[in-house]
Amino acid sequence: MSKFLNLGVAAALLASVSVAPAYAEKLGLGRPALPDEIAAWNLDVRPDGVGLPDGSGSVEDGEMIFSENCAICHGEFAEGVDNWPKLAGGQGTLDREDPLKTVGSYWPYLSTTWDYVNRSMPFGNAQSLSVDEVYAITAYILYSNDLVEDDFVLSKETFLDVEMPNADGFILDDRAETELPQFSAEPCMTDCKDSVEITMHASVLDVTPDIEEDTSAATEEAAEAVTEEAPAEEPAVEMATLDPALVAEGEKAFKKCKACHQIGEGASNKTGPQLNGVMGRTAGTVEGFRYSKVFEAAASDGLVWTDETLAEFLSKPKAYLKGTKMSFAGFKKESDIQAVTAYLKSFQ
Repeated sequence: MSKFLNLGVAAALLASVSVAPAYAEKLGLGRPALPDEIAAWNLDVRPDGVGLPDGSGSVEDGEMIFSENCAICHGEFAEGVDNWPKLAGGQGTLDREDPLKTVGSYWPYLSTTWDYVNRSMPFGNAQSLSVDEVYAITAYILYSNDLVEDDFVLSKETFLDVEMPNADGFILDDRAETELPQFSAEPCMTDCKDSVEITMHASVLDVTPDIEEDTSAATEEAAEAVTEEAPAEEPAVEMATLDPALVAEGEKAFKKCKACHQIGEGASNKTGPQLNGVMGRTAGTVEGFRYSKVFEAAASDGLVWTDETLAEFLSKPKAYLKGTKMSFAGFKKESDIQAVTAYLKSFQ
């Protein structure tokens, strides 16, 4: 038995030393890696752009490539589908209990985005994208986070022109120098303090209240005060009788808008403003939403959303309001525009 054990140990030792570089030349095993073989593995891109290949990709091209390869999981506007990751939005949420960490809100380096797309995407078909397609997709993700304009072209030359919002949000890990020495010294086991004194007992502190304060009366008074001070609701805008079938069609077409806009009871501002009461309203005036300069200018010029102005905008948003950051390309069918308009009117 011992003989076989010794043979097994010897075989294991031989296997371990035979692959070590120090024995490779001596035993005649292996050869130096060829430049092409090293290049095939050396795919990483550094924050300063080192490692980026030659190539380029525009936001416009990226929108189509993203739609074909990425939107099924990440949404047409990088807003995420179901539990798949959101790639856009989340700015200003990192100090909250449940922050939204996206490329625009959290990632400190653009190289992380480019490198990850290049290595691992699309899901299930990794490294099938060309260099130009990776540049284009990365450019579109930047555009979806309002970090570049719609005419931006990403390349090795323009890579460092992009400023990531959270670039200064990380610190170097200096625990080896600052914390490790404190916890690696010999621990004190006896006479660690000159004196130990008991300053208070929990029973004396009485930290647990015996009776819960009845705040129901105060709550009712506050509610009455709010009711008295609340302004009267504005009268609803009178609209022509709507065709229920057309409204139903509009609800289906509106699915292309739901990624950014909410409407109906409880609607709130998201990537785009909530759309309750949009018909007849001056553009760019939803309270609490941060509009682009283009919409601020339109509001100053008195643009009002009517059937005509909304139809022009929904057909080609970027042509109607040049410079808008809304990434939706527009409805191609006039019937879809009419249906969506009817659907919006139903929430006046």
